[in-house]
Amino acid sequence: MTITDIKIRKFFNEGPMKAVVSVTFDGALAVHDVKVINAKDKYFIVMPSRKNPDGTYRDIVHPINAEFRAELEGAVIKAYFEGLADAEFEEPQGV
Repeated sequence: MTITDIKIRKFFNEGPMKAVVSVTFDGALAVHDVKVINAKDKYFIVMPSRKNPDGTYRDIVHPINAEFRAELEGAVIKAYFEGLADAEFEEPQGV
């Protein structure tokens, strides 16, 4: 399975959540609402989840093994920093 596209949907300045991302696999499957989190000076991703009746959360999609999780996390965090750098250099609208 190949990651064919990563789109940063929204950046956040406040709090530990830094971005919401969509990832496309093999040009055929999109996974939305992957979150980029920064906590304790470490960046990591959180997969899309749903709240259970007991108040806990359960991922609705997730990597099956550590190798693919590391590959996905590395690609998403790299795209986050690239997108952040691009956003910082964009011209303000209407100037």
